[in-house]
Amino acid sequence: MTIRSAALALLVLATPVAAQDLATELSGPEVFSDIEDDASRAAALFDEMAKVITHPRCLNCHPVDNIPRQGDDMALHQPHVVRGEDDHGAVGMECTTCHSTENVAYTGAEGSIPGHDPWHLAPLSTGWIGLSNAEICAQLKDPERNGDRTLAEILEHNAEDGLVGWAWHPGEGRTPAPGSQEIFGDLTEAWIEAGASCPS
Repeated sequence: MTIRSAALALLVLATPVAAQDLATELSGPEVFSDIEDDASRAAALFDEMAKVITHPRCLNCHPVDNIPRQGDDMALHQPHVVRGEDDHGAVGMECTTCHSTENVAYTGAEGSIPGHDPWHLAPLSTGWIGLSNAEICAQLKDPERNGDRTLAEILEHNAEDGLVGWAWHPGEGRTPAPGSQEIFGDLTEAWIEAGASCPS
């Protein structure tokens, strides 16, 4: 871990993250078709994708440390849990101890426990909290930091993965990610086709 990443991790642990405007809409790739320069269009497309990527539904499971976040305010997970060696929690306190294969509404109170099969943190190398759109974009394109995925595999992940899709069906008490997984997939595809350039 570099000094910068260690400092960022401490900052993230110490500072509550303010939730962004969760009512943000998500535009489809056709909105950006008038941008003639491929690199500029790709950068604009990624900024639109980032409305999903930087939403609490995604960031909560993409921390830059070993503690998941929860809720629209991205509070530290309660009860206190840690990543564990395989991103599924510590032995005896795995994610599936509380998270089942589907969302479960509270009994006698508002809210729910989120669930999906599988349920786990994203790998530490894909932590996004505190990063700029440009930094996240560069990370997504780097096989050493994106789970050894090609751009085609990133498209498949964004457009079809069920755990990604959970972000639009997060259960009572959570704001869904903007748009839909279909639009997010369309944006990802258009970004790749335009050359996958990153915002500056």
